[in-house]
Amino acid sequence: MRLVLLGAPGAGKGTQAVNLSQKLKVPHISTGDIFRYNIRNGTPLGKMAKEYIDKGGLVPDEVTIGIVKDRLAQKDCSNGFILDGFPRTIPQAESLDSVLLDMGVNLDYAVDIFVPDTEIIRRLSGRRVCPACGMTYHIHFEPPEKDGACNGCGAALIQRDDDREATVLNRLETYHRQTEPLIGYYKAKGRLLVVDGQGKIDETTVKLLKVLGIK
Repeated sequence: MRLVLLGAPGAGKGTQAVNLSQKLKVPHISTGDIFRYNIRNGTPLGKMAKEYIDKGGLVPDEVTIGIVKDRLAQKDCSNGFILDGFPRTIPQAESLDSVLLDMGVNLDYAVDIFVPDTEIIRRLSGRRVCPACGMTYHIHFEPPEKDGACNGCGAALIQRDDDREATVLNRLETYHRQTEPLIGYYKAKGRLLVVDGQGKIDETTVKLLKVLGIK
């Protein structure tokens, strides 16, 4: 099965991609992971991507698509894959369609894990991290035993800049502007499935498997 997972930052795409990958026995392909792999191994595409990243710029679509295409051509993707973090825009989705057409295969579904903005903000802005030992907590879902202190080492917990509400709101605005239009794109192609991602992790996995017709 060949899938694209959609959803706002904090919707749980990465976690659900891992769960589905184990169930379907197909690779979970995170664009972040394959960027790091190509950069670490000094591939030609990795070197190109690193040039842009080192300058603080965005990696052009043609480089991103080249890296994704190279990954999809690998043997472990012959029976399917789960894409997480790509495509992010309609032009990227159109390029993915072209890549798959050249490979002689089709995307089965794009699955939108829907979580309202209010819940996304609560999930992300509630995270706290121990700067000393790296343990993570959540003020709503997994609070420390002592308010503001790490259970393990007692250090004062911090909120990362990425988790501050203003940053989360900016990330959501970017998602709604750039990536949310993919929902309409895949709906028009008859490939869109939608799952409510507001429950617990295992509950969302069950919903995903059900909508995909997997027992």
